[in-house]
Amino acid sequence: MTMTHVQLRQLFQKFWQERGHREVPTIPLVPQNDPTTLFTGSGMQQLVPYLLGEPHPLGKKLYNIQPCFRAQDIEEVGDNRHTTFFEMMGNWSLGTYFKKDQLTWFWQFLTEELKLPKEKLYISVFAGTKEISEDKESYEIWKSLGVPEKHIFKYGPDKNWWSRAGEPQNMPAGEPGGPDSEVFYEFTQVEHDKKFGEKCHPNCDCGRFLEIGNSVFMEYKKNPDGTFSPLPNKNVDFGGGLERLLAAANDEPDIFKTDVFSDIVKIIERWSGKHYEGENIRSIRVIADHIKASTFIILSGVRPSNKGQGYVLRRLLRRAAIKMHKLNGRLTPHEFANIADEGVLKTYENVYSDHQNTRETVMFVIEDELNKFEKTLDRALREFQKIDKINGKIAFDFYQSYGLPVEIMHELATEKGQVINLKEFLEAFHKHRELSRTASAGMFKGGLADQSEQTIKYHTATHLINQVLFDVLGNEVRQEGSNITGERLRFDYYSPVKPTPEQIKQVETIVNEKIKQALPVEFKIMPKAEADKLGAKSFFREKYPEMVKVYFIGIYSKEFCGGPHVKNTSEIGKISIFKSEKVGSNLYRLYAK
Repeated sequence: MTMTHVQLRQLFQKFWQERGHREVPTIPLVPQNDPTTLFTGSGMQQLVPYLLGEPHPLGKKLYNIQPCFRAQDIEEVGDNRHTTFFEMMGNWSLGTYFKKDQLTWFWQFLTEELKLPKEKLYISVFAGTKEISEDKESYEIWKSLGVPEKHIFKYGPDKNWWSRAGEPQNMPAGEPGGPDSEVFYEFTQVEHDKKFGEKCHPNCDCGRFLEIGNSVFMEYKKNPDGTFSPLPNKNVDFGGGLERLLAAANDEPDIFKTDVFSDIVKIIERWSGKHYEGENIRSIRVIADHIKASTFIILSGVRPSNKGQGYVLRRLLRRAAIKMHKLNGRLTPHEFANIADEGVLKTYENVYSDHQNTRETVMFVIEDELNKFEKTLDRALREFQKIDKINGKIAFDFYQSYGLPVEIMHELATEKGQVINLKEFLEAFHKHRELSRTASAGMFKGGLADQSEQTIKYHTATHLINQVLFDVLGNEVRQEGSNITGERLRFDYYSPVKPTPEQIKQVETIVNEKIKQALPVEFKIMPKAEADKLGAKSFFREKYPEMVKVYFIGIYSKEFCGGPHVKNTSEIGKISIFKSEKVGSNLYRLYAK
């Protein structure tokens, strides 16, 4: 019997509730108060302060299902398992249960709730390093659960170690981390492809094995001398992709055939006139993934642009358009809008029902952007025709500037009796990709990787700015977002009236007055209803649990937030607003340092 994504969600929620866990509300796909990332890229992203010791308002045993997006995976989409948008199912122990309970419970969930055949499950554990011993405890626990030794594999820190900085040698002093243990499902109907190695194994990329869950055990802290010592509180951080668990539950190696994608794929087939088979498969997968991801990013308030989240959205829509162009030679913006409406929104209507209220916005943004791209593509083709001699570097420049795919350029070049040097094109492509990855590594890392003293000061300052804007411009002002680095803070806000230069100067003056007053910064955990009654500010796109953490700056500012913050406003230092601009309809942005 086929399992649906709704049934899987219900099983997961019931399972962890029965074991004393409370559900953490999801955070927006575009996270607030996290200077390190453009998008929410993991379920644990909002939990980092609590995994590092902050008390969580809902207690020490938590779970949720978090929508996520990873821009790093754009180039990987097209195989049977990679997507840019996905949902991460997670559970956490903040200093309560540890390895035995976690591994036992997850095994029960897989074998008793999802009824996965035990013989198709494989395990990986940490093999150890010179500084840190192998994870014998997890190995023995898996054996005690009946997992045969031939199904347990040991891998090094590149596969079975977690910290925000990566492998143990990359961790700075004071950084927490620990071994992890992954579970893989074997699709026995998939033949091993020897281009990935002579022998298949759980971490092979041929598609026969699929990772379906990872239990991270944060039990070590790195010392200044490079050694490691045990953490006083040991935490569990589990994550499992909903789409992958659903594929395993249905013994279906292609996640695009599960019901989180099947209706979307059918609609693409209808609009394109091509079946999901043979050479069409890769293009249809890219279109399905990119339109789904674009829909959720638009619902998060992002609009296409040439930078930040807007650039990623534009890139997704244009890549989808190019793939559709390759499928049927047509580029019809209305068709893409209907894929989002009839496919994506309908698939998730029983999960994110509020999204149906914004379907017209989604359809308008997609049609508008792709109408613009249609004109850009026409211009690119005209410019390409003017080139006398085409080489790989020129071809890559057209790909980068216009999104013109090399396949289309190859057909145009052939008409002129020319050949594009594919090796030159790929060299330019890979060079650009490596530069982009290096430049954006921090922005896609996620999880408050930067908790430096200066970013914490700036973060606390945004609380003051939020309240002062409210006082100066009126009570309809609301925060729309923030971005903080070690060099400056950026604050976005909605205001029905355009702020004057004098009002912005007044905001700066009052913020610095509050800093000089050396106001204490403290938090309280309280019922959400009580916090609302007190007038604590919250981010309107974020869902909050019944118990919340509220940070108070003296008696001046009250705001829902997870932290961290300075202990006194005098620690912030002088704040200077050096730029103020309009960025949309009734949307404004200011920069300060």
